[in-house]
Amino acid sequence: MTSQNLSEAIEDAIHRLREATRGTSYEGRLYLVGGLLRDRELGIPSSPDLDIVLEGDAVELAYFLHKKGLSTHAPVVYPRFGTARITVATAQGVACTVELVSARAESYRPESRKPEVQFAGLREDVYRRDFTINTLLENLHTGELLDLTGLALADLRAKIIRTPLDPAVTFYDDPLRMLRAVRFAARFDFEIEPKTKEGIMKEAYRLSPPTISYERIRDEFVKIVLLDGPKAHRGLQMLLELKLLHQFLPEMVEMVGCQQGGWHRYDVWDHTLVALECLPPNASLTLRLGLLWHDIGKPRTRTEVQGQIRFYHHATVGAEMVREMMRRLKFSNEEIEGVTTLVKLHMRPGEYRPDWSDAAVKRLIRECGPYLEDLLTLAECDVAATVVPEQARADIAGLRARIAQLNADSVRSLQSPLDGKTIMQLLNVKPGPVVGQAKEFLINEVIEGRLAPDDREAAKQKLLSWWQQTAPQAPPKSQG
Repeated sequence: MTSQNLSEAIEDAIHRLREATRGTSYEGRLYLVGGLLRDRELGIPSSPDLDIVLEGDAVELAYFLHKKGLSTHAPVVYPRFGTARITVATAQGVACTVELVSARAESYRPESRKPEVQFAGLREDVYRRDFTINTLLENLHTGELLDLTGLALADLRAKIIRTPLDPAVTFYDDPLRMLRAVRFAARFDFEIEPKTKEGIMKEAYRLSPPTISYERIRDEFVKIVLLDGPKAHRGLQMLLELKLLHQFLPEMVEMVGCQQGGWHRYDVWDHTLVALECLPPNASLTLRLGLLWHDIGKPRTRTEVQGQIRFYHHATVGAEMVREMMRRLKFSNEEIEGVTTLVKLHMRPGEYRPDWSDAAVKRLIRECGPYLEDLLTLAECDVAATVVPEQARADIAGLRARIAQLNADSVRSLQSPLDGKTIMQLLNVKPGPVVGQAKEFLINEVIEGRLAPDDREAAKQKLLSWWQQTAPQAPPKSQG
């Protein structure tokens, strides 16, 4: 969907909300707030998520709008917090999520992240928000724009991130706002004003469980990583300088100052950030994290041999570190598998030479699985971030040509000539890892050209010979 169509969908949702409440007790009491107004002032596209605040009961409003047929589903309500969520369908086919919030004040107890909520006026509500740039209000029915802090418009025009209250109060209420400050600054090319920056550094230690869950930290961190290359670079640098990264990914801090020598002008940290800038805008999260962490194992494996800096086994060490880091941040198993695969194999494309056998290229294709293209792109970015890329001697273009020649899809689709049932019968084994190992052995024989893909009889003989060498204590059944 184009930004024009999205903008039209947002305006359509606003129109529907306005008309559904016109002539009711809600008219003139509903205010748009937050990202939509901020993005309008900045002249950038906004998301189809709307926020509306009212001096009244948001849950009651949600049920009212649902009865009017405006909400496509039953409202999601949180009476304790005075909030509700509805979904509004638009003529453009876009479903707009609308957060309805009762104007409120919040307070937090040290032992709990759940706020004590009290209904309040609009002024109290905007001052409890994260940053001044998100405090503009627009009356849904009259269009009147309110800047109750007196700073929202000025800070938007001056490109400043500032908390409405003392930073210590704002960040105490929700430490995750420190990560949001970095994300907004990087995304919009804003500066964090000195007092707010000082407040972040003082409160940085609170950015970890049990104060904040790793899931929430992960989600904000991912949003920074998904920014365009130069913006992600700046965001990560700010996370480092503000001591935020130290709280949830201290392994990354080890990259700073780890000199590499050889073809590298940068230390591991700067090399990584420069490499990130080389990524295409549509790069997946898996690729971005793989590139971000491809050299994470270097600081722990750095050694000098006869004056030469070496990082023996850094890819393997790095993959294990990444697995631990991603588990800590509660990434999914699929995400962990993809990123660790890229980190573990990131050196392989650079090792390619034209004299590689077809079998060697095929094995690489199968090892990479669905992450082959990501791995090749990672290698290209890695090489581009060296002093003189040509000196790295990496022939990624040549490897791409060989992969195309061999047809990666057909290589991935190779199957064992024998199925699991046949293998278990021949080897007299039960279902388990041995069956998978046997299939991989037979597939490798096919890849090496020593076995035709459809030659079942030859496959049986090769399997029996392999099994005798692998597990002589478990003799196979007779062929009879």
